[in-house]
Amino acid sequence: MTATTTAPGVDQVAVRKAIASTGRPAPASPLSAAITFGWRGMLKVKHVPEQLLDVTITPVMFVLMFTYLFGGAIAGSTGEYLDYILPGMLVMSVLFTTVYSGISLNTDLTKGVVDRFRSLPMWRAAPLLGSLLGDAVRYLIAGTVIVVLGVALGYRPDAGLPGVLAALALVVVFSFALSWVFSVLGLLLRSPNAVMNAGFMGIFPLTFLSNVFVDPETLPSVLKRFVDVNPISLLATASRGLMDGNARGSDIGIVLLVAVGLTAVFAPLTVRLYRRG
Repeated sequence: MTATTTAPGVDQVAVRKAIASTGRPAPASPLSAAITFGWRGMLKVKHVPEQLLDVTITPVMFVLMFTYLFGGAIAGSTGEYLDYILPGMLVMSVLFTTVYSGISLNTDLTKGVVDRFRSLPMWRAAPLLGSLLGDAVRYLIAGTVIVVLGVALGYRPDAGLPGVLAALALVVVFSFALSWVFSVLGLLLRSPNAVMNAGFMGIFPLTFLSNVFVDPETLPSVLKRFVDVNPISLLATASRGLMDGNARGSDIGIVLLVAVGLTAVFAPLTVRLYRRG
């Protein structure tokens, strides 16, 4: 028993002939699909510009508050403290933004958007990779806001523009690797609020128990040992070195090694959870 879906009076033979004569479009390549989903993230920002508040207004507030509230007490002057804290604030502001990678993924998951993506004839990991590539643009925006604000307040990096660009690139690479961790949370937890709470509950202690705000030499010995091996401290140290022109290759190498390790562990896990869901 067959049923026709054409409207009355429509020549079914002509319809079949027209359909059969149309060539099947070639499937998108993995790179093309990923870039398309990255552009989707940019369009979301275009239509909802409030999404950029966390990479514009929030970093400015942090820099101004910490510099002018604690600079005199910690370093003796706000100018000296700004020289120390600005590379750390660059690290902190961009890393905080990585939490929203998991929130965005969980939002798509809970709204059924991910189910639609899974039904499309394309590389299954394209939505994941594309989303994180789009988030990398947000990291660049957050980092640029911090640097521009620092220069406006009087910060002058000894290494000049090349050092700043190198530090920003290192922070973005590490943040891209860290975003896979929060993508796993986005696939495991049940709501965007749960992802946000769990993400910040993890990244806040790691950030404050680092050398972002104070020199670890002033800390108790037990706490100092933890701060010295904290990956965020290593990233902040490498960023300061690049911006000051005295970076050590070992610091940069350890940061890149940690980034590779995070990607190697959590990227396959994210893809597996995405496919299984």
